[in-house]
Amino acid sequence: MSRVVLGMATASAVALVALSAVPVAGQAPAAAYRSPRTADGKPNLNGIWQANNEANWDLQSHMARAALQLRAGPFGPLPAASVLALGAVGAVPPGPGVVEGDEIPYLPAALAQKKKNQDNWLTSDPEIKCYLPGVPRATYMPYPFQIFQSASSIFIAYEYAGAVRNVFLKDPGPPPIDSWMGQSVARWEGETLVIDAKGFNDQSWFDRAGNFHTEDLHVVERYTRIQPDVLNYEATIEDPRTFSRPWKISMPLYRRLDKGAQIMDFKCVEFVEELMYGQYRKTPLPR
Repeated sequence: MSRVVLGMATASAVALVALSAVPVAGQAPAAAYRSPRTADGKPNLNGIWQANNEANWDLQSHMARAALQLRAGPFGPLPAASVLALGAVGAVPPGPGVVEGDEIPYLPAALAQKKKNQDNWLTSDPEIKCYLPGVPRATYMPYPFQIFQSASSIFIAYEYAGAVRNVFLKDPGPPPIDSWMGQSVARWEGETLVIDAKGFNDQSWFDRAGNFHTEDLHVVERYTRIQPDVLNYEATIEDPRTFSRPWKISMPLYRRLDKGAQIMDFKCVEFVEELMYGQYRKTPLPR
């Protein structure tokens, strides 16, 4: 092919791409999605939803690794002896991360504590003992949750550990006590449900990678229905005793469309009784 013909073909291709990027005259931009409404005219968020990501393993971007708890090996890190028998089941799948900017701005002492949490994952992660997951972790654990919404109330039920949240539509005042799931107060900003949550204890983690907080945790969540079966979820996290500034996570949440989809029982407290109290048997079982 001659240079002239090649040049003409290239110019034509460029022109075609350029024309395809120009909207047809009078064509309006695509309208933003508007959620169906409940009886009181609010966006309808009712349904069973679930995250589809690796955030529960690690909020930040991460490569696959052999285990959540590692030890030094002759040619690189190896699974810690206590988790070695888990094999591939105990490995960590890779994930692109859900943290804005991929940075969790720990204060120096808090960063050292996060590392300590990682090194002692098997005995430290509250998920292992079936403690309530806290906020926002309950949202992206690998279990579904259901939003119940009416004109007078919003209630969220999580499959994991039977966790629940009664979301107030009118601020009842300061939380009376610190708790695993905190106190949640909601308001609407257009298409978005904004939930302000505080009053947490310091016992929950954000993921299996040891990311944690103190009792000063304050979480502001934003739920926006962006497609018929997709919610956009954002959570801004603030804890001045742990982080140097607020930081944010975001992810899509997907409606469960399985035939007969429902929140089922995964009340795992009884599943960990042997782990936590087996040593107190009159004749303990072998470990």
